[in-house]
Amino acid sequence: MAKRSTLRGYLLEEALAWLLRHSGYRLIVDYRQDDAELIGSGGALRVRGRGALHQVDVLGEFAFTPAFSLPVRLFLEAKHYSTPCELEVVRNAHGVLHDVNENFMSHAGTRPRRRYQYTYALFSANGFTQSAQQYALAHQISLVDLSGESFTWLRNAIRIAAASLYSAQNAHAVVPFPVTWMRKVLREALGTWPTGVPPLPVDTSAEQFKAAASVILAKFVDTLEQHAAAELLLGFPAAPFILPLVAEDQEQFLSYAEQCPDHAVRLRRSGQAATAEWTLSPREDEDAYRLAFKLPEHIEVWISGIEEKERQRILDIKQQFLSSITIYRMNPSSVRAYRLSYEPGELRPSPDGGQ
Repeated sequence: MAKRSTLRGYLLEEALAWLLRHSGYRLIVDYRQDDAELIGSGGALRVRGRGALHQVDVLGEFAFTPAFSLPVRLFLEAKHYSTPCELEVVRNAHGVLHDVNENFMSHAGTRPRRRYQYTYALFSANGFTQSAQQYALAHQISLVDLSGESFTWLRNAIRIAAASLYSAQNAHAVVPFPVTWMRKVLREALGTWPTGVPPLPVDTSAEQFKAAASVILAKFVDTLEQHAAAELLLGFPAAPFILPLVAEDQEQFLSYAEQCPDHAVRLRRSGQAATAEWTLSPREDEDAYRLAFKLPEHIEVWISGIEEKERQRILDIKQQFLSSITIYRMNPSSVRAYRLSYEPGELRPSPDGGQ
């Protein structure tokens, strides 16, 4: 039977696929979307590597190819443990990336193959250990910490749904847990199943459990949709990590960004060390919108490590890593790019005590 932590991870991955649905990535769910690179086996999707096949639960493809680069595909993996995610998980991600990005051979007379640059983003509901962070930074694996206050509603919704699913599987003695069925139900309800991809075959096993689970999943979907305005945007700074940006009101942000796709912003930090969170707003009109994000924990610990140097270190981080943040947003007809620029000014506390 599936563990509670495993169920929480499944739900978190599907919630993230929905929250990131406009961030420039299209979801790949079926091997028929690329039967040269992908394999379908037992309802699971696998990516060909040089030495092995690698199962992937959520795979996205960037909507356009960056200059001087291969088309980009993203492995999205989510962990909802009760403790910080450890080194082993990050090391496994590096091994997968290394194997799939080296899966290319060319022989005389063979048909040319399209290549991809695979990247990896690990999301954790309770952060990462110091060793995991250091390893990820060294190997260009993006770690996204979802332990901040902005994601409290999401963690609570997942915890409730996972506990109910766990009870239901025990009550109906379901082994194994129908993961593929659950993902299909959620993706169809949330609209993340890609257009033009045939639906999965109907599976009539464990009908009583699925009836009970459908009610649980419907409540989970309803909770997500109640927070549709809290869209998760991916910010790409001039740094070896990505930023999960939470919009208080996505329409406010989009309205301003459409009028000013390249604009200056203010950055404010509140809290200390691992609990610190940042807010971002337009320099010309701070009330136009607000985006919240967290930096990697080891950076925050460094900032707060020496009290008398904290203010200067905040400014250093702003200038070195956050001077330019690019956000991509996809709509049915195009992909838009917004550039948010930090211009150093007077370093002063924010009205609520942040910096």
